[in-house]
Amino acid sequence: MTAWIDMIADEDASPRLKELLDQARTPHGTVDTVMRVHSLRPETMHGHVALYRSVLHSEDNKLPFWFLEVVASYTSILNDCTYSLTHHFMNVRNLLKDQPRSDRIFIALKAHRPEDEFDGKDLALLRYVAKLTVDVGKMVKSDFEALKIAGCDDGEILEVNQVCAYFNYSNRLLNGLGATTEGDVVGYYKA
Repeated sequence: MTAWIDMIADEDASPRLKELLDQARTPHGTVDTVMRVHSLRPETMHGHVALYRSVLHSEDNKLPFWFLEVVASYTSILNDCTYSLTHHFMNVRNLLKDQPRSDRIFIALKAHRPEDEFDGKDLALLRYVAKLTVDVGKMVKSDFEALKIAGCDDGEILEVNQVCAYFNYSNRLLNGLGATTEGDVVGYYKA
């Protein structure tokens, strides 16, 4: 577990930090660097865990979980965030259980050509993600309307908007603090 910022180890944690580290633990019993980097200001970890779980792991989400992980991965590619891409594209692979397809998706996203693997509603959502990530100041109503024309409902648009917005936040946190996946258990572990 490495980053440029100092991180407090479990054995040196205050009672509140210990409580929040326990809330952030993966099913493997570890705390990923993405959460541990908050250890000097534990309440930001508390907010981060709540936001992450509500955005990506909500029972209210209707889009397939593998596709939301694609959204996470594409946002991370656009932001050049190796940390999030490593974690979340592994989730895509594990969820799809189709190595050739996941390889094709990865190649298409890395080339900034989602149209090579996606069409219809999924492609429209990925184009929205790209603009929301790299050209947010140029978003216009017609960007939203294009999603409706492609068959997206408002709830699906909100899901993708929130996953993209969360990963823009997280990518900046990780890249800005020099976080690496060293010591993290990488891969899908949602029960």
